[in-house]
Amino acid sequence: MVETFTAPVVDQPEWPQEVWQDYLAPIILGDGSARHTRVASYGIVPQKRKPPQVKRMSTMNARVETVGEKRSYSKQWREGKLCLVPCMHFYEPMWLEEDTVHVRHKIGLADGRPFGVAGLWKEWSNPDGTVDMSFTQLTMNADDHPFMNQFHRSNDEKRSLIIIPEAEWDAWLGCRNPEEARSFFQLYPPAFMVSEPAPKPTQQKQLEI
Repeated sequence: MVETFTAPVVDQPEWPQEVWQDYLAPIILGDGSARHTRVASYGIVPQKRKPPQVKRMSTMNARVETVGEKRSYSKQWREGKLCLVPCMHFYEPMWLEEDTVHVRHKIGLADGRPFGVAGLWKEWSNPDGTVDMSFTQLTMNADDHPFMNQFHRSNDEKRSLIIIPEAEWDAWLGCRNPEEARSFFQLYPPAFMVSEPAPKPTQQKQLEI
């Protein structure tokens, strides 16, 4: 799947088809021309890096409205640590019967091609001199998006991952100006998105890569 991004794999660890917090997954890095694939932990603050006094938290998604302010993401945002998260699908719940039951749906592109989601990455130094990587995905409000606003509970704010169009991959990866990076925050055209029921397996997951 990462072959679609013309991004040679630098790391060798394998990753599962579906991933959740702290799972390994590929991310695409680049300088605006050349790209490469690294393997990183899903969630920009892995649970093993969390200070003991801090309660368990999820850093799988960063809201674009506050990404420059939140401690978990602001440094990477200011430094332009932008990446693409290659996906085949992502998953959201569709609630039915007045929000009493829900069915997990997988969401992808109508043409079935892999796509790149906007993300941030971070490096973590280990005592032995090696470096681990982690990442988060960026999300934005989707209340008015005729496709993404059908997911989650009726009274909840609707959110969506940000799919970067293929023609803009290198521009996104090479961007180092936080304000310029905001120009990429657009919801994907609903006509090019599809979904179908995909009841969750025993353990909940979020991305298919």
